[in-house]
Amino acid sequence: MASNLDTLVTIFGGSGFLGRSVVRALCKREYRIRVAVRRPELAGHLQPLGRVGQIHAVQANLRYPASVEAAMRDAGIAINLVGILAPGGAQTFDSVQAQGAGTVAKAAAAAGARMVHVSAIGADENSPSHYARSKAAGEKAVLSATPTATIFRPSVVFGPEDDFTNRFAGLARMSPALPLIGGGLTKLQPVYVGDVATAIAEAVDGKAKSGATYLLGGPEVLSMREIMELILAITERKRMLVSLPFRLARLQALFLQFAPGPLKLTPDQVELLRSDNVVSESARAEGLTLEGLGILPDSMEAVLPQYLWRFRKAGQFSQPRGAA
Repeated sequence: MASNLDTLVTIFGGSGFLGRSVVRALCKREYRIRVAVRRPELAGHLQPLGRVGQIHAVQANLRYPASVEAAMRDAGIAINLVGILAPGGAQTFDSVQAQGAGTVAKAAAAAGARMVHVSAIGADENSPSHYARSKAAGEKAVLSATPTATIFRPSVVFGPEDDFTNRFAGLARMSPALPLIGGGLTKLQPVYVGDVATAIAEAVDGKAKSGATYLLGGPEVLSMREIMELILAITERKRMLVSLPFRLARLQALFLQFAPGPLKLTPDQVELLRSDNVVSESARAEGLTLEGLGILPDSMEAVLPQYLWRFRKAGQFSQPRGAA
């Protein structure tokens, strides 16, 4: 009987936030992992996730097809996790999330490998957001080269190293108020990074439908206001929540897109918040969800206290409110 150790999986973008969880999930299932990243010398943190020799990092850049083809050599499965929240230099939405996704798919097709591609629920070729349009273009390019590819569209992903909950918790530490763009009415279905990684591992195992698009969301649909309130409650901080109209938020984003750390906000991110980011009823009906893969998703309330404690005034030593 063939072992998973006989299968080499190439993960593009495997050193990032979602990537390290995917690497961990596949190592537990005893696959051999090749992590294709722009800076392999900075991927050493992945080594403890597997056994000696199980994980190997190589250099690859989605803007250079030859490097992608080399990273796919002898691999049986390709996973594309590469994505950016804001463009920078040559790393544009189109070059990375549209053309880059197509480059990976073409290399996978040439190698005769199966393809798993991670997109986003907001992917829409008619969206006012460049990010969302490039995600849709990437899906189209992937299916054009590999029609049997499995595509995952997660809602906003949270976890210990995310740029979502950590960002707002960090902002609450330095600011007396938190902005609610559009009044904080936008609906999201935050999904735990470990659950997304498990879904990808299930697809690698061949348990997901080929050519299908799965929408991945957590157990609850929450507004941005509710998420902010939850973060404040867990970090034990009292902050004002100030409604910010979309037009004013976009104007501020013209300047804040150059700001460092949690203050950074781009006009494109403002556009994304105009639309809800939740799992559709059609996906539920067709079983193209986490539950359809047999995965019971974790809630924010269950997971956030495990890592947001560091934003409390006394960190892990803070006493619960009301304690003696």
